Amino acid sequence: MYPHTHHQSNEPILDAQNLSVRYDGRSALDDISFHLHAGERVAVVGPNGAGKSTLFKVIAGVLPPTSGTVTVSGSRPAAHVCIGYVPQRAHVDWNFPVNVADVVMMGRSAVMGAFRWPTRRDWNFVHDALDTVEMRGLAARQIGELSGGQQQRMFIARALAQEAELMLMDEPLTGLDLPAQEGILNLLDTLQKQNVTVMVATHDLDQAEKYFDRVMLLNQTLFGFGRPDAVLKPEILLKAYGNRLKLVDANGKLTTLDDTCCGDE
Repeated sequence: MYPHTHHQSNEPILDAQNLSVRYDGRSALDDISFHLHAGERVAVVGPNGAGKSTLFKVIAGVLPPTSGTVTVSGSRPAAHVCIGYVPQRAHVDWNFPVNVADVVMMGRSAVMGAFRWPTRRDWNFVHDALDTVEMRGLAARQIGELSGGQQQRMFIARALAQEAELMLMDEPLTGLDLPAQEGILNLLDTLQKQNVTVMVATHDLDQAEKYFDRVMLLNQTLFGFGRPDAVLKPEILLKAYGNRLKLVDANGKLTTLDDTCCGDE
């Protein structure tokens, strides 16, 4: 299916074993082990600086771990083109002179290989991806003219055009209004129907509980990984967040306030 490697059907879509990453002598990830099944939706939660983005970079194959291993369907991430990455919007130059269709076509580059012009088949993938995210009518629009929700849909379309089977979304809901957030979360249903495995880094613990099959609670090390009701418990959350987390009992429902904007104060 993909030009670089074949998937081993008897292996997990993603498997991490004893994964550690250190920057300048400082631990970013410490002895992380987990595996995912095809089609799962996993929320990765934790305070700022917990290592969520670092974990995604290692899974995507752009950052080597200091120790431990990551495999995607049985082989190292760098051998795959089926890993799609949806970046944080703040890290994108929205003044760059490209339109929506151009960005989505970038997802085909790894599949096509270097120095090959897109074929009709490649454009069909682009158009199908735009249809899936309901943005076919915006294909010619310059990316800086899009709303925040449309920008995120465009990057999801790029991953779909790439034929991604594992999609990494780094805080895709940050800065979006509630209707735009709900639109992105509803797209997760579509991705699951297509058997796409999704990992979403998020600070919203209530959304993690409501919309995801499993939750990974991360703060350099793994504090919990499993069903939301098994992981998002006060005693586990307090261990992971420390005094950054405030727990409020609102009409019998436990609400969480992540005070990461203020550090440890």
